[in-house]
Amino acid sequence: MLAWILFGLYLIGTSYLGWLGHRKTDGFSSFAIGKGDLSPVVVGVTLAASTASAATFIINPGFVYVDGLAAFMHLGIAVYLGFLLMLWILSFKFRQMGDEMGALTIPDWIGKRYGSQGFSIYFSILNLLGFAFVVLLVGGISIVMQSLLGISNVAALLITLIFVTSYVFLGGTYAHVFTNMLQGSLMIGVSILIVGSGIALMIKEGSNLVDQLQVAGPHLLDWINPEGKLFNNFFSIYIAGFCIGGALVCQPHILTKALYVKTDKAVKQYIGVFTVVYFLFTLLLLTGFWAHMAVPTELLNDPQTGQFRQDLVMTTYLQQVFPDWVFTVISIVLLAAAMSTLDGLLVGISTITANDLVLPLLDRFRRRDYSLEEKMRLAFRASHLVLIVVAIFTFWIDLNPPKLLGIFGQVGVYGLVLAAVPPLLVGVVFKKASLPIVWLGSILSMGTHFSLYFWGEQWFPASPFTFSNPGVTAALGILIGLSPTLVGSLIYKHLEHA
Repeated sequence: MLAWILFGLYLIGTSYLGWLGHRKTDGFSSFAIGKGDLSPVVVGVTLAASTASAATFIINPGFVYVDGLAAFMHLGIAVYLGFLLMLWILSFKFRQMGDEMGALTIPDWIGKRYGSQGFSIYFSILNLLGFAFVVLLVGGISIVMQSLLGISNVAALLITLIFVTSYVFLGGTYAHVFTNMLQGSLMIGVSILIVGSGIALMIKEGSNLVDQLQVAGPHLLDWINPEGKLFNNFFSIYIAGFCIGGALVCQPHILTKALYVKTDKAVKQYIGVFTVVYFLFTLLLLTGFWAHMAVPTELLNDPQTGQFRQDLVMTTYLQQVFPDWVFTVISIVLLAAAMSTLDGLLVGISTITANDLVLPLLDRFRRRDYSLEEKMRLAFRASHLVLIVVAIFTFWIDLNPPKLLGIFGQVGVYGLVLAAVPPLLVGVVFKKASLPIVWLGSILSMGTHFSLYFWGEQWFPASPFTFSNPGVTAALGILIGLSPTLVGSLIYKHLEHA
């Protein structure tokens, strides 16, 4: 009963914020990026909430439980530092140039930066890879909702998709930002609660903490875990984590936050807010250590198969440490964490598909000339239609989701961001850039990642690289694709000045 009451209050509060977003939205431009009047604090919290998602709160602590400090350094610190550095490098110039060009999305920015509509269409098609991540999030929300509210998968899917799609449909970016401020605030409160519980547990255990972890696993406190399946050498832990952290900034719903504000000062402020809030979220991964002290091992086994399930680490820890009513409150916030990423993805997919795929195709096959105002109206309608189509297909797939969809989702999103890294980085660093060079770098980065992930172990059986870790193949893709792109751009720059 308590779960339904809290969930109902969450739905009412979020719906009201979605309605406020609707009142602020008066066209496609404001639907896509707002009007530049958003507070840096709100944007910073929204960015942190969109970046963290349910993986930080539910999935990643399980990796730390299994692989220890090596997993925490990879998924936590290395990713965090790489993300921050790339955010600082890209955000200021991306905002300035985007404002000058009137860009609404990353493909739109890239197409205008390099004067190529074809390049923009290429990225708008790649953007559809984000659909797999939408399916993942909705499926994860459904699992939590079924357990929390005692409803069927069909009911959970309908509630999730109708609710989130509706407020995004009404308010676009404003609904995304306003609701993420609520969701992010709830996530901050719960993060402080969970981190505080872990600190209290560490104080209580004292010197026994290290002893217990050494008993649980001889390498859990090693900077490199030689027995780890995914994080077993310096490259896979530190270099790969740093590289993929930087690449994740190039997600469509992440970097475009720079277009929500009008000044570089506002960019500095929201990055500052993000830095603090996201670091707090990163500390949640320490739950993987605390679970070794608070959770009996047998509770992490699947009741049906008897096999160990690392994705149960966070929820089982919460059940062991907190009273039932607190666990219920936290579970509602976990739903909010997943929805905070889901609505950002829906805004990104719908606006990019409408602005960078539908409108260019309309230009190519038009029977008459359309004014800019008519195009914006058509894009607005198309973005709404895309939301409905995405919701229908997501529902259909999540009725019986493929077992490997989770892996495909991560691999697919990495491929999407890798393709965007070379043109975005070169676009902000160099005043003049060669389209063939950045196009080649984009394809090379993405192609290397996919090739090594699917066939790397066959091609290089004696390699020290862990090709089963998508972060490793993504890092190799960045290094192999970005290096010649930067060198080629430097040569092109000197030839232009010669």
